[in-house]
Amino acid sequence: MSKVGDEMQAVGMVVEFNPFHNGHAYYVQQAKKQTGADVAVAVMSGNFTQRGEPTIVDKWERTRAALANGVDLVVELPLYFACQPAHRFAAGALALLDQLQVPTVAFGAEHPQRDFKKLVRLAADFDQAALKQYNATYATQFNDQLAQQTGVSLKAPNDILAFAYNKAVLDHHYQMRLVPIQRVGSNYHDQVITGRIASASAIREAVDQHASFAEAVPGEMGAALRQLVSVPAWDDLYPLLRNQLIQAPLESLRQTYQMAEGLEFRLKAAAQQALGFDQFIHAIKTKRYTYAHLIRLCLYTTLQLTEGELAWHAAHPYIHILGFNRRGQEYLHQVKKQVEIPLFTKVSQQMRDRLYNVDYRAGKLYQTFTPVEQDLKHAPVIWR
Repeated sequence: MSKVGDEMQAVGMVVEFNPFHNGHAYYVQQAKKQTGADVAVAVMSGNFTQRGEPTIVDKWERTRAALANGVDLVVELPLYFACQPAHRFAAGALALLDQLQVPTVAFGAEHPQRDFKKLVRLAADFDQAALKQYNATYATQFNDQLAQQTGVSLKAPNDILAFAYNKAVLDHHYQMRLVPIQRVGSNYHDQVITGRIASASAIREAVDQHASFAEAVPGEMGAALRQLVSVPAWDDLYPLLRNQLIQAPLESLRQTYQMAEGLEFRLKAAAQQALGFDQFIHAIKTKRYTYAHLIRLCLYTTLQLTEGELAWHAAHPYIHILGFNRRGQEYLHQVKKQVEIPLFTKVSQQMRDRLYNVDYRAGKLYQTFTPVEQDLKHAPVIWR
């Protein structure tokens, strides 16, 4: 991609970097190389992942590692987009990249040769009533219909996201080019480090087991991971969730975002019996819901996030800049006049109480694991 006049061209990426590893560094390098972009703009989940789990290190450490390894600008994907199923996660992230005038988005895919656009068009004709059966998760029912009609099944996490990005572009008529990049090395769910390229799961497992992980991550991330006493996990947050479920009346639990189909009874009963998170999550699992859905529900419940609140915030998006280098700063300067939603580098007290309130509360919850103030007046990471 050539520059238009003196304008810098950007490639966008939607990431968790949990943690940032050598595979990510390769992906950033390839994204720039394959698109000819001058600037890499990452929309990154904050302190909780798409599955609703706390990240291994906070968003500031992950931003620092990203900027040290080829990313030029990092913005936060707000929690009400970040901790969502793939279609909402993808749509929220692309909306921010669209605001930032990013014309190309690169993403890792297990099968980049697939015609995801065609799959999206075929899926538009699915029998929606059949997807509401109670004896299987939505994802399983969706995949069954897809396999019947196309012979393709979307099981790999990045393929599911690839489908979601293509759907978001078609649904919202974004003028964006999507560039799939072949994942290298290990599989997403691999649990063992076997070389320089390892999965994020394997690295988290190695950190948890106090095993060696240094060869799989860049130096900046290695230093942050070595500071950890233990890996942040729901085990540590469970007492807060359990207390909330026991103390809150059913009527108020019912207002929680995604608390549907009588789940409040199930969660309340399980909390009274289960003393640990593992026992609790197994007690509430049914064929109807995936573990990811239920873990996200645990997060919404602990944050006391209501349907109405989430709807308000989803209608009032913003761009919170977590960090940049000189090139990223120049790109921001180039596009900021065209950005139509609030764009800021520091969270003020006024933002804390309204616009940024959900992410602020999530940051306070994450302080279970770190003494670092996550948001209020926290300056962006400036990488020189």
